Amino acid sequence: MLRVSYDEMNAVLLRVLLKLGFEHDRATLCARLFADASRDGVPSHGLNRFPQFVRMIQNKIVDVQAAPELVARFGSLERWDGKRGPGNLNAYQCMERAIALSRTHGMGSVALANTNHWMRGGNYGWQAADAGVIGICWTNTLANLPPWGASDPRVGNNPLVIAVPRPNGPVVLDMAMSQFAFGALASYRRRGEQLPVAGGFDANGQLTCDPGAIEASRRALPIGYWKGSGLALLLDLVATLLSGGHATHQIPVDTERETGLSQVFLAFDLACLDHSGDSVRLADQIIEHFRASPVGAGQSVRYPGERVLQVRAENMRVGIPAEESVWDEVVQLSTVL
Repeated sequence: MLRVSYDEMNAVLLRVLLKLGFEHDRATLCARLFADASRDGVPSHGLNRFPQFVRMIQNKIVDVQAAPELVARFGSLERWDGKRGPGNLNAYQCMERAIALSRTHGMGSVALANTNHWMRGGNYGWQAADAGVIGICWTNTLANLPPWGASDPRVGNNPLVIAVPRPNGPVVLDMAMSQFAFGALASYRRRGEQLPVAGGFDANGQLTCDPGAIEASRRALPIGYWKGSGLALLLDLVATLLSGGHATHQIPVDTERETGLSQVFLAFDLACLDHSGDSVRLADQIIEHFRASPVGAGQSVRYPGERVLQVRAENMRVGIPAEESVWDEVVQLSTVL
């Protein structure tokens, strides 16, 4: 495992994107979002995902010139068409729009259709928290998760992000509907490692810690068993109906051609209701009470997002871990495209 400085990783990604025809400002933001994911300890949706992103551009799945377009509006609710543009740029712009709406209405809701994979969903939770608003967003995906009790994939892994701003450290939950995201399964497989806990079923229907067996069976374990399966279904329903876009069953079942996704971005500006700062103090009290829970020897209680801040600081200091084969591939792209 290599260590690559944040600036170097960002610069290499930027060179590739410029060669692919991105405008400079869009390339700069797109590169940063990929680098931020790896910096924060999510390489499966950062550097490791970048070569696939390049292939999807080369195969005309992602249109580097396309930008989202407003198609309908009612008060604080808007519907946008992503035009099959870069998913992370579309998502960033729609969360930015939801934040702007919340400044006027107290809340903002942007539903996005016809977009591509947003890469690391947590980026948009941190975007909201850094802007001082509560952010909630989710996306549907191709069918890669079986309904509980079934053997074939019919629902998406549909990541859900919830972020709450706090001066002492934002609380940011970023989770897929499976015990392990498929990008995480691929990372474990490439490293030749087993999962720390069972993450799905093998071809014989047995729970396993073997990431390759789960990828082959396409039977990841939903979080909370039937509860995760049900939540995945409802996230798909709401995103599809609000955006007027595609549902999971209408999305191509091929990670190299996964497109036409539906997403929702919500923002809530508490400053519209709370002029005294009580909400900030209450958030701190909730986290303090949460962290004061007794734990076993050698264990600790962490709120969602706390570990991210620690990993971010370490990686900015000593460099971002990068799988050598993936880094070499990206560096090669920056010289040959």
